[in-house]
Amino acid sequence: MQIIDQYTDTPNEARGAVVVIGNFDGVHRGHAEVISRAREIATGLVAPLAVMAFEPHPREFFAPNAPTFRLTTKETKARLLERHGVDVAFTLPFDADLAGKSAEDFVTDVLVAGLGAAHVVVGFDFCFGKGRKGDTALLTRMGKDLGFGVTVIDAVTASKDGAEAVYSSTRIRDALREGRPDEAASLLGHWWAIEGAVIKGDQRGRTIDFPTANLAMGRYLHPAHGVYAIKAEVLTGSHAGTYDGVANLGRRPTFDKKDVLLESFLFDFGGDIYGEELVISLIEFLRPEQKFDGLDALKTQIAKDSKKAASVLTKLRANPQDVPWAG
Repeated sequence: MQIIDQYTDTPNEARGAVVVIGNFDGVHRGHAEVISRAREIATGLVAPLAVMAFEPHPREFFAPNAPTFRLTTKETKARLLERHGVDVAFTLPFDADLAGKSAEDFVTDVLVAGLGAAHVVVGFDFCFGKGRKGDTALLTRMGKDLGFGVTVIDAVTASKDGAEAVYSSTRIRDALREGRPDEAASLLGHWWAIEGAVIKGDQRGRTIDFPTANLAMGRYLHPAHGVYAIKAEVLTGSHAGTYDGVANLGRRPTFDKKDVLLESFLFDFGGDIYGEELVISLIEFLRPEQKFDGLDALKTQIAKDSKKAASVLTKLRANPQDVPWAG
């Protein structure tokens, strides 16, 4: 998949694409359905299939000090989009210049002059341009005048408790904050994962025979603090591969820490992966985070958590039809 981060430098092979516009945070099943419909249009037009998203997320630009909410980083999003068969990802910088463009200028400058879009696909509630004054009616009207097609996709829904509910990043965030990673996975179509470079922590885990690979949460959403059964994928280095494990996500109250860290203990693993890229998928919430009286009590509980996580992951392998593809 080709990744382009400036609409003014679109190479010829990426021009004339069918362009799906959205934030695609999480790349969930609703997004997948929209991409699938856009692919049908692209196939009919013999055109590339492209997605346009923005970095940072517009919410981060307008409210940089708000609580973190991201489901995916730019890198994870790109990998998921590629798995859905996207040919080109336009990851445009959302800055003061782009935020200040009128809806009309966004169409003429970005979609027409910049990308040469042959067709644009958006959701029914799509708004764009300065003050969000542009809507699907304006986009459709300008498309007719300027020579590109427009398809507006209705809300993609799934059954829940006998009713139809819209697939949305908000529902996924709520499930994760409430400690339901399995529900989040059913909406996403893949396990929700945290990706980053392994950093050094206090290195206390190795003193109690449970060394951990630690990830900073950065701009990721903070799910329910506690202990999870996990799947870990080491993306780089000599230990690249997939491992089972257990992880604590939280502030480590036993040691009076305040920052939020994801500490993962990988089963049957003894390598050095500091600095390597790691993806941790949350499979099942095991218990809330808690404070212990000392290292011996903590060690005993980690052993119990590890046994429970191993049981969860063994059952998961026994029922592969229930396993979303990895994030």
